[in-house]
Amino acid sequence: MTVSLVPPAAKDPGRPLAEQGIQIVVEPPGPRARERIAQDTRFVSPSLIFCYPLYVARAAGCMVEDVDGNVYLDAQAGVATASTGHCHPAVAAAIAAQAQNLIHICGTDFHYPVYAALCERLNALAGRLAPDQPLTWQTFLSNSGTEAVEAALKLARHHTGRTAIVAFRGGFHGRTYGSLSLTASKSKYRKHFGPLLPGTFHATWGDAASVERDLFAGLVAPEDVAAIVVEPVLGEGGYLVPSPDFLPALRRLCDAHGILLVFDEVQSGMGRTGKMFAAEHFGVTPDIVVLAKGIASGMPLGAMMAKKTLMTWPPGSHGSTCGGNPVCCAAALATLDLLEQSLVDNAAAQGEHLLARLRAGLRAGQRGLVAPGSPGAPVGVIEVRGLGLMIGVEFDTPERADLVANLCFRRGLLVLECGTKAIRISPPLILTRPQADTIADVFIAACQDAFHDRVAPTP
Repeated sequence: MTVSLVPPAAKDPGRPLAEQGIQIVVEPPGPRARERIAQDTRFVSPSLIFCYPLYVARAAGCMVEDVDGNVYLDAQAGVATASTGHCHPAVAAAIAAQAQNLIHICGTDFHYPVYAALCERLNALAGRLAPDQPLTWQTFLSNSGTEAVEAALKLARHHTGRTAIVAFRGGFHGRTYGSLSLTASKSKYRKHFGPLLPGTFHATWGDAASVERDLFAGLVAPEDVAAIVVEPVLGEGGYLVPSPDFLPALRRLCDAHGILLVFDEVQSGMGRTGKMFAAEHFGVTPDIVVLAKGIASGMPLGAMMAKKTLMTWPPGSHGSTCGGNPVCCAAALATLDLLEQSLVDNAAAQGEHLLARLRAGLRAGQRGLVAPGSPGAPVGVIEVRGLGLMIGVEFDTPERADLVANLCFRRGLLVLECGTKAIRISPPLILTRPQADTIADVFIAACQDAFHDRVAPTP
């Protein structure tokens, strides 16, 4: 697969980065990127993954520029985190203004306006989860999604007096010890870190009956289970959309046994699926919701929201020195303004268009693909699926998925793998129609080259 290079003289340095298109001036990774990566890896923890050799200099909107001057279209948004795009002016202004006023004081020990303002705002948004129920929701703010999951586990155990937790195979909930005990998407996340949190059990994601069949029947009594923790749309585990009856069945199961239902919306929440919460697609009200990633446009912030009737833990039972940092809260409030004004609706519209383009271009329906000119002949894509701008493309082998991801990178499109052999497409929610078409064009071309072995050697 050849890379079309743009002569450096053809670039318009006066045009804002956010308005530029893909421009590959030197085949990536370029010489500066290779030099910097070689230097940096001497000092950086080897536990970091580094999916491909991208060395970022700056970013704006949906565009990212590397240290060699290559400009990429970002279809992964910092792992679905840059919800309002990179360096959105309104978010940057809110960060700058707050940084001039109050950077830190510790929300566990003292009051300050933006912490409470954000919690109040989230309570209002939670009305979307229970439109027919006049509920009050209270929120604990953390630094990250994994910390928010930890808070949910502690609250569930404290409130119910029970100890067991049910999660699902394929789920990803973080890498700290409690959340890691729930994570079951890849064994590498758990390898050599045991023993993990006792009393954790895993059922089959997407199959509510497996909880009773595989767990309650022989491994754990439902009376001992504090919570069932589930991603409404599976994220790192493969960008899988459940059948319409999965989450309602879990709700009924929890109600029958006095178990708390926890939705991990770290990746699927904050407009990613074309609704503020992915749970809205299924009409199910959880007891606890966990948020992070897109809530603050990339600033480190997580949230654990619960119905007020469940927030029975006393002062001092949980806290965080930096969680709910004033600057992060200001970024979140600006982010929520943008999401509610237009970006959630835009995610729905552009996501529907992009999903249709990918399915048509790959000749794929919700399941299955046939090769052009060869009706019925299986080729590399197994399924194209998604909600809003949370789109997954499943391939026939892990090697094929890895090849397509790297071909996209070399042509100026940033995507990430997920599951065992899928690629996730999760661009910023500010994505325009022309940018959505560019994503489809580049991705389809990469797939075609991967299917037909038209691939140049990687330098």
